[in-house]
Amino acid sequence: MPKANFKGILKLLRLPYWLMTGGLSLLTLAALKKGNLELSASLLTFFSMASLSSAGFSINDFFDKESDAVIKPNRPIPSGEISPKLALGISVFLFLLALFLSSLINWLSLIIVMVDAVLLILYSAYIKRKSGFAANILVGCLTGTAFLYGEAAGFGKITLSSLSLYPISFGTIGGNILRDILSLDGDSKVGYPTLPQKIGISKSVKTATLFFIVCALLTPLPYVFHVFGVGYLTCMLIWSLLILYSSASLLKASTSLDNIRKSERLMTMTMILIPLALIVEVFL
Repeated sequence: MPKANFKGILKLLRLPYWLMTGGLSLLTLAALKKGNLELSASLLTFFSMASLSSAGFSINDFFDKESDAVIKPNRPIPSGEISPKLALGISVFLFLLALFLSSLINWLSLIIVMVDAVLLILYSAYIKRKSGFAANILVGCLTGTAFLYGEAAGFGKITLSSLSLYPISFGTIGGNILRDILSLDGDSKVGYPTLPQKIGISKSVKTATLFFIVCALLTPLPYVFHVFGVGYLTCMLIWSLLILYSSASLLKASTSLDNIRKSERLMTMTMILIPLALIVEVFL
């Protein structure tokens, strides 16, 4: 295989995001089981969700090949590193792999992967082209399924334990809105109907802030429901305070792109506290 093709495939797969998808699922499983994991179950949980995420990125790049040529020319398809046909083939393979691996866990894991796969395809092919706000919400909801998947893989059910973690995904929705503000010029060139284009920057910032505040207020739920202990609560309270600080900063200067960029970076960087909180629960 030519070196350029291999490099393009690595870019297509977005391997760092495996930590957000497979990693969060595995850490949720580990935290709920207090570290009592089986190697085979752990590997299946991680790689089934990781494969699903890379499949989603691949199919998204396939459908975005024309727009990426305009606003993101360094992506693997418009840069010529891989062909659209190869990207589509990789996506199909990874979707099938995710379904196969999840089927080896239990029926509920398979159903979650099936639903997520359908939503990822709909997102790439249709939803993001019709409503940017709906796309923001969908991506956030899909991120939250990592927590549900962790419990489903380990226990064959979804209970308040993982559902209490789900509101963390509201922070992802807010972050996606901020990123749409920062990419407003590029999205306008290719006709993506994002929220900032429809209601303006100031109102979009306020909408994002609402999601951040809800996220900050609900992150202690696993402690309130006696799912996790003080270690989790400490990490997440720090994160909540940082979210509220960013929200106040955003509301104070809702049209400043520099301020929006700084807040988005702070939110992204501080998300490390989420896996840290779950790791703490594994060992406490």
